[in-house]
Amino acid sequence: MYARGENRMFTVLELAPAMPSKLQPDWAGARWVGSLDLTQLNRHNLVHSIGSHGYTRARLLIREGARVRGFVDVAVRDGFIDRAELDREVSLLPAAEDRHAAPTLPLVTVVICTRDRAEHLRLALKAVLNLDYPHFEVLVVDNASATTATSDLVRDEFSDPRVVLVAEPKPGLATARNTGLVRARGDIVAFTDDDVIVDGAWLRELVAGFKRAPGVACVSGLVPSGELRTRVQGYFDDRVSWSRNVKPMVYSLAAPPAELPLFPFSIGQFGTGANFALRRSIAIQLGGFDTAFGVGTPTGGGEDIDMFTRVILGGHVLVMQPSAIVWHRHRDDVQALRVQARGYGTGLGAWLTKILLHPRTLAIAWTRSPHAIARLVSLAWREPDVPVARESLPRGEFGREIARVGWLELLSVAKGPLRYAMQRHRGAGLLPLSDRVAALSGEPAITNPR
Repeated sequence: MYARGENRMFTVLELAPAMPSKLQPDWAGARWVGSLDLTQLNRHNLVHSIGSHGYTRARLLIREGARVRGFVDVAVRDGFIDRAELDREVSLLPAAEDRHAAPTLPLVTVVICTRDRAEHLRLALKAVLNLDYPHFEVLVVDNASATTATSDLVRDEFSDPRVVLVAEPKPGLATARNTGLVRARGDIVAFTDDDVIVDGAWLRELVAGFKRAPGVACVSGLVPSGELRTRVQGYFDDRVSWSRNVKPMVYSLAAPPAELPLFPFSIGQFGTGANFALRRSIAIQLGGFDTAFGVGTPTGGGEDIDMFTRVILGGHVLVMQPSAIVWHRHRDDVQALRVQARGYGTGLGAWLTKILLHPRTLAIAWTRSPHAIARLVSLAWREPDVPVARESLPRGEFGREIARVGWLELLSVAKGPLRYAMQRHRGAGLLPLSDRVAALSGEPAITNPR
C-alpha cells in the first residue's frame, strides 16, 4: 500500500490482527495483537494495524521469516504503529535462533477434538485448511456432543476430502485424543483445539522440530494470546507461561536443564494441549493419553502435562519449537475464567496425586530437589504477575473477583486427589491402544509396553 504526504512517498505495511473481533476493547490497557515479519518491515516506512480502532497499544510477535525473536509492546496512534518505538524495541530483542528445516515433509494427521462448539470450530478448521503444508489430513473428533451442530457444520461447509469427522461418544478429552491417535494415518499426529487460529507455517515448523535432536517424540509450539481486549484476558495472559515461550528448547532426562529444578515436572515449560505433535508409534507404545484426565471428566484437565511428562520419563526427547505458532483466544469474562480455573485446579491436583502415588515419579521428584514435593504442591499457591491487568485499573471489584477466582482454583486443586481416585475406580487410565489400531488395520496386536 502506498501513501503520499509532504511531497514524500510512503509505503505502508498492513498488519492483520491475530484473531479478528468485531468487539471493542473494554479497558484502557487493552492491546491490539498481531505478528510482524522483519523481512517485510525493511521495505516499508509505515506500519498500519488493521482493526485497531479503540486501542492505544499493540503487542507484536516479531519474526524473521519463520524464526521468532520475541514480543514488543508499542504505541498505536490512529491505527499506525509508532515506528520509532517499534525500531527501538526490536533492537533490544535477542537474535533469532537457528532454524532446522525438515528435509522431508511426511503425512501429518491434525486432530481437533470438539464438543458442541461449532462456531469456534468453523474458524479453526478454515485456518487449518489454509496451512502451507503439502500432505495432511484433519480428523475432527466429535466428543459426546449433545447436538448435531458439529456434524452438520463439517458436512455442509467442509467438503474438503482432507477433513474426516469421527464420532467418540464417551466424554473426555483424553479419550477423544486417543481416538484421533488410533484413526490417524500420519506418522506424526498434531493436536490443536477448536478455539484457536493456527499460523500458516504451523505444520512445517512442528515437523522441523522433530529434526532438532535424535529421539524426538513430541514437539510443542508457541501459543500466544490472540486477543487482549478485556481485563480478564490480560490477567490470564500474565498468569500462564506457555504464551511467552519464545526460545527453542530440547528436553530429555539425559540432560536435565539446571534452570528447572522440578524437571521433568515443569508445568508450562513444555507447552500446552492446544499446540503439540507426537510420533504416533511412540504415543501408542506409551498407552496414549491417560483417560483419568481431561476436560469432560471429573478431573477436568491435565491430560496434556501428563503426556509431556511421560514422554520424557519414557526416555524420549521433547522439543519446544516456538516457530510453530497457534493463536489462542482466552476467556474474556470472569464467569468463563472461573470455569477454566476450576478445570485447571482439579486437573493439577489430580496430576500431582498421580506423581506422588507412583514410586518412580516420587523418587525422581525427590532426587531432582529435596524440596521438590513441597514445591509441586505449592504450585497451586503461585501468585500471578499481572502488570497488564493492573496497568490502568483500580483494584476495586475486578480485583476482588480475580481473588475469588484464585481461591476457587486452589479449592479445586484440593479436590483433585478425590477426583483422580474416582476415575481410577471407574477403570480410567492408560489403554492398550495397539489393540484398537490392530482392529482397524486387521493386523495382529503388538505388545504395549508400560
